[in-house]
Amino acid sequence: MKPILVPTRGPADWQRLLASPTRHWRTGYSARTLAHSWEAANGFPPEIRRALNAAESPALHNLDLLLAIPEFEVPLPGGRAPSCTDLFALARGTEGLVAIAVEGKVNEEFGPHVSDWLMGASQGKKTRLAAIAEILGLQGFSLDVIRYQLLHRAASAILAARRFGASNAVLLVHSFSPSAAWFDDFVVFAELMAARPAKNTVSRSEARIPIPLHLGWVTGAPRFLEV
Repeated sequence: MKPILVPTRGPADWQRLLASPTRHWRTGYSARTLAHSWEAANGFPPEIRRALNAAESPALHNLDLLLAIPEFEVPLPGGRAPSCTDLFALARGTEGLVAIAVEGKVNEEFGPHVSDWLMGASQGKKTRLAAIAEILGLQGFSLDVIRYQLLHRAASAILAARRFGASNAVLLVHSFSPSAAWFDDFVVFAELMAARPAKNTVSRSEARIPIPLHLGWVTGAPRFLEV
């Protein structure tokens, strides 16, 4: 992705950025739903702002959204494919900049478990997982039952925070699933990161990493599933 960005005029401008613009852009699916939700808000969607303002860390309170970039690519060691965050938001608060990686979900899972992802793994995969573990302070921990997507999205949030000089990083799942599908997988990951996961909250990870990482799960407005 080039560093020159063009402002959107509406949700349709997000479609061309997808890996498969036709297959991934469907009513009731995460890419289209997320785009309509954020474009309608023209800032933080109200449920996101409520969760941030109620976060245990004051660094996330009363944030001013500076920019939001759909399909934001973050290079990771090992292999050529970057981690592609559904939406990257950079915000400013009383304690400095905050980098927020937003993962949109409806009923899609968070990718394979690490144990499955590593089956017959190339050296590139092993290098990437080791780098992610180092970024997240998880060296020596068993990652087999963790969904791989949660790991590399959290690492991307921290790397983006470093890139922009942000003092805090957030991985935020914006879920539009009526049944909170895959929330259990998020809980397993959050607990590994020594955070206290709950729906519609953002909690700080107590993992030993240089940049504070916060993990959140926020339920989006169901009306965007129908547009």
